[in-house]
Amino acid sequence: MKHSATLFDLAPQARAARPLPEPALTYFPDVRSVLSDRDLAAGAAPIPHGAAMVDEPHVPVLLDRCVELLAPALTRRDADGGGATLVDATLGAGGHAERFLTQFPGLHVIGLDRDPDALTIAGDRLAPFGDRFTAVRTRYDGFDLTDVDAFLFDLGVSSMQLDRPERGFSYATDAPLDMRMDSDAELTAADILNTYEEKQIARVLREYGEERFAGRIAAHIVRRRATTPFTTTGELVELLYQAIPAPARRTGGHPAKRTFQALRIAVNAELDALRLAIPKALRALRPGGRIAVMAYQSLEDRIVKTEFAAATASRSPAGLPVELPGYEPEFVALTRGAERASAEEIDRNPRSAPVRLRALEKVGGQ
Repeated sequence: MKHSATLFDLAPQARAARPLPEPALTYFPDVRSVLSDRDLAAGAAPIPHGAAMVDEPHVPVLLDRCVELLAPALTRRDADGGGATLVDATLGAGGHAERFLTQFPGLHVIGLDRDPDALTIAGDRLAPFGDRFTAVRTRYDGFDLTDVDAFLFDLGVSSMQLDRPERGFSYATDAPLDMRMDSDAELTAADILNTYEEKQIARVLREYGEERFAGRIAAHIVRRRATTPFTTTGELVELLYQAIPAPARRTGGHPAKRTFQALRIAVNAELDALRLAIPKALRALRPGGRIAVMAYQSLEDRIVKTEFAAATASRSPAGLPVELPGYEPEFVALTRGAERASAEEIDRNPRSAPVRLRALEKVGGQ
């Protein structure tokens, strides 16, 4: 769930389980087990035999800004956060939670995540904080809380999930077509590709990936699975090379990113959960409480923007010349629109480049 990566050591990035056909490697250079002849001819440095492809350590996205935005709600009773509760609704590996627990020694953090691997890693990382940290395995709309001082949402897939190829989230390695954030869930990406009707697949790609070639890709998927069902990410990448026209493959980033995003969102019902979670969190905040949400793609941010706009709008009947007492907006915005990561942070942590951060404070209600 958490997009930001963490300071703990991640497993080395695995290479493809098998070499993909040369045409696919031409446009999908990250999906490989070795450099192709065309790479070498173009001057690419060969990868030494046995060398591991290891990611740099990463830090949580917009960490300082999140602390700055939420701190006033956490320190109203005591400067050390005593008596305050922060819900990290997308715990991941616990990078954000660790910073809050360290900076505010009296704070209690409740961390939510549906991924058992994330809960294990975060639990080990945050064990030194004892009973000041509580982990709950649930989707981020699954909480039942009131009188919360602050909520933090860091949406999307976590770096921990992306960097573990066996999870099937990344198009950079050949792995099982899984993409489940909750390993106990039934639906996988392979199930969608192998069982959904062509129109259903096209709708998933169009609505969740904003893929303009959704119809073409869906047709290719159905035609291919009639003889050979999909089992790995590499097979899907090969098909995308065949389905997406050559000019489109050379522009707009990696051609597989929209399809992989769409499948991940569909497998995990991410947008449905978000539509439920944001209003629920707003209701759970006590007056003076704050919420910060980081989104990484337009579909998520559109939902957050819509919910926040409704929360900050007047509740007086339209057309009245004055605000009716008791009908004032229940929330005020803490950010002007969506804030973005600075150039310095993007340089330090490239995965922060697409982030959009929005935050509110509850000024009314009970």
